[in-house]
Order: sequence, then C-alpha cells, then structure tokens
Amino acid sequence: MPRLVSVGNVIVDIVMRVDAIPEPGGDVIASASTVTAGGGLNTMVAAVRDGIDVAFAGQYGTGPFGDVVRAALASSGVEVLQPGRDDVDSGYCVALVDASTERTFVTSVGAEGRLDRSDLDRVELRSDDTVFVSGYGLAHAVNGPAIADWIGTVPPSVRVVLDPSPLVDTLDPAVLGPVTARADVVSANGREARLLAPTAAGLPEAVTTIAASARGTALVRDGAAGCWVAEPGAAPVLVPGFAVDAVDSNGAGDAHGGVLVAALSRGASLVDAVRRANAAAALAVTRHGPATAPTAAETDAFLAAHPSA
Repeated sequence: MPRLVSVGNVIVDIVMRVDAIPEPGGDVIASASTVTAGGGLNTMVAAVRDGIDVAFAGQYGTGPFGDVVRAALASSGVEVLQPGRDDVDSGYCVALVDASTERTFVTSVGAEGRLDRSDLDRVELRSDDTVFVSGYGLAHAVNGPAIADWIGTVPPSVRVVLDPSPLVDTLDPAVLGPVTARADVVSANGREARLLAPTAAGLPEAVTTIAASARGTALVRDGAAGCWVAEPGAAPVLVPGFAVDAVDSNGAGDAHGGVLVAALSRGASLVDAVRRANAAAALAVTRHGPATAPTAAETDAFLAAHPSA
C-alpha cells in the first residue's frame, strides 16, 4: 500500500483562544486553552483519516513534552520509524487564535530539530510512497541540510510533496533549492507564494513561477476562494473552495496537505485531489483546534452535498 512518509516535526501545541493579540508589553486572558501534540502530526492524522497508511520519519524526545508526542503517535495509527532521542525533550509551540480565527505562533525547538542524515538513512522507502517535507523541518540547522542532502537519494518513483511553511523566507537557499527542485508538488498558501515569487503580479502568476522551480506542478491555497493549480504545459486554474462558517483556521493547511496526498496516492487526478483537499480544509475550519481534519466518510458526504463547487 502507498504511504505518506513525513520527515517533518511533531511537537506539542499550546493553543490559546483570545479576542485579540495583545500589544507589546500587554497581557490578555485566554478564553480557552488546550495542550496537545501537533505540528506535522496534524497532516499525518488527516491522511490517516482519509484512508492512507502513514509513517513518521522525524525525531522526537524524552521528557514532559516528549511524553505527549509519544502518546499521540502511539494512538494516531502512524507507523514510527525512529527510536527517538533520550537526551532532549520534544519542543512546543504557543499558538494564539484570535476572534478573526487568525493564528499567531511562537515555537521552542527540541528533539524534532535534531534529525540528521543517519536518521534519514534508516528510512526504507517503497516505490509508491509520498515523502512529505515541511519548511518547518528545513528551518532547523541539523534537519535542513540533512533533508536537502538526502532528498537527492529518493527514488524517482517516490512522489515528493513540499509545503514550504510560513518560514519560507527564512530558509537557506542551499537547503530550499534542492528540495524544491526534487519536489513533484509544491503546496503553499497565498502568503508563502508571494514570498516564493515576489515579482508575480498575482497568485496565478505566482503558482506558475513556483511550478517552474519544481518538477512542474504547484498549488497555491487561497483561503475560502479555493486553490490555484499549475500543471506542466497548462495554464493555471482555480479549483474553487467551499463557503462555510469558519471558527478556527488553525490546522486547515495540514488537513489540506494530508488529504491531498491521500487522494493522489489513490490515483486521483491533481484537480480532483485538490477539490477533495479543499473540502477537507473547509470542514476543518468549522471546528475548534488544530487536529480537526475530517474522516473520509465526512469528506465524501460533504462533496456529495456540494456537487457543483
């Protein structure tokens, strides 16, 4: 069976809901808060819920946050490929979600930032796997060069999907370049696309520019409007999104990425896979929390109720 193999990060999310982000030096009381494993776990869970096997090839630690990560991995249905580290705890992220559903992150790095080449060499890829790479992993001083070096050894039959993340403008070109060049699909949101293609007049031009730097295919998620798709030899097209009452955008991109890979792995066309991913992301934003990807049955039902979108 094809798998999603993630070389991303699983960390602990400390999510707090606030009316507004406080001004510098200010303070605000959260109306709700949760502590849960997140980061790259959300993409993997989304793929599992959509019916694909998933393997986690990243690192994780030992300690209070590592305990949360290990428990989440054990209960998620994800195969864990690394033994973990016993000399450092996993990292954590404070996520502030305001009344507009926008989110702001502050992250402390732990064991997930120590994925080296020897760890990656443990990973035995199958010919029909999809390797999922996140810009969050590429941002780390150890992970980034290791992944950039290792990605060139990934067999041509293995699909590589790159989500450059909000950190894309901080990534070392010597790291981002090789990964982008090997990526079969680059999937970015609108802000990331503008950073990757700063001279583009709009998102249709940006997605075309990004596709040219990869192996010919790119996606740009444009919120509720949908997702721009550029495939080799074709003009960019907008795959429409779905109108829903959003309450929390945290994790929407993760749901989109996981379901996209699951659909592609089942043989769906790129446009059909993106439409399914758009539906999953639409469902995710109607729920509070980062790990809100729907099940395959929920996505199927939503698509059946929205046949013309």
